[in-house]
Amino acid sequence: MKERCIAIVLAAGQGKRMGGTVHKQYLDLGGKPILAHTLKVFEDSDLIDEVLLVTGADERGWVRKTIVENYGFRKVTEIISGGKERYDSVWNGLQNIDQREEKENTYVFIHDGARPFVNDVMLQRAYKEVRQSKACVVGMPVKDTIKIVNENLEAEETPERKRLWMVQTPQAFHASLIIEAYRKMMVVQHDHVTDDAMAVELMMQHPVKMVEGSYENIKITTPEDLRIAEVFLC
Repeated sequence: MKERCIAIVLAAGQGKRMGGTVHKQYLDLGGKPILAHTLKVFEDSDLIDEVLLVTGADERGWVRKTIVENYGFRKVTEIISGGKERYDSVWNGLQNIDQREEKENTYVFIHDGARPFVNDVMLQRAYKEVRQSKACVVGMPVKDTIKIVNENLEAEETPERKRLWMVQTPQAFHASLIIEAYRKMMVVQHDHVTDDAMAVELMMQHPVKMVEGSYENIKITTPEDLRIAEVFLC
C-alpha cells in the first residue's frame, strides 16, 4: 500500500499576545490571511496527500468559505473543531486518522497555521528522516547564549549552545506512534507537555531526531513578528 502523508494544520489558537480582535492566523499578510499562505505550501507540495485543518468550533464555516473555498485548497478534506489547548486540537486531528485502515502506512506532519514560511524543502527533509526514525522535528540551532534561571531570576546554569536547538514545526511522525503517544498522554497529567515531540519522548520513550528548518520559519505571535513576516514576504 502506498505511503500517505497527512498534514494536521493547527489554526484554533486565539493569539492573545497579538492583541486586537482578529486571531493571528487570520491576519492579513501581503493581501491574504496568514493561514492561506501556510495552506498553500501544503497544497502545492507533491509530498502531502491531504490536509486536516483544525480551527475554532465556531469558525469552521467561515474558514471553509473565506479561506478553503476562496483560495481553492482542494487538499483540505476536513475542518475539525479544535480544543481548549493545543494538545486537545492535535488529539482531535489524530483521532480522525486513527479511524482509518491505512494508518500503518501513514506519516503525520503537525504544523502551526501561523507559520507561513514553511517550504517544500523542509517537508522533504522531514519526510526523509521520519521514514527512517519514525519521529522528527524541524528546528534550528540557537544563536544566543541561553541561561537557566531560578525563581529569583538568578542564572544557575549556562548550557552548551552547540547542543541547543529551537523547535519549529512541522513535527513529523509515523501515525501509529504519535496516535499512541497522545492516547496515553490524554489519560495522565499532561499540562507540562509543550509540543508533539515531547509527547513521543515521554509517553513512548522514543527518540526524536532534529531536522534543519529555517530561521525564517517563524511563528507569527506578536505584532513584531508580523512586521518581520512582511519583510520576509518581500
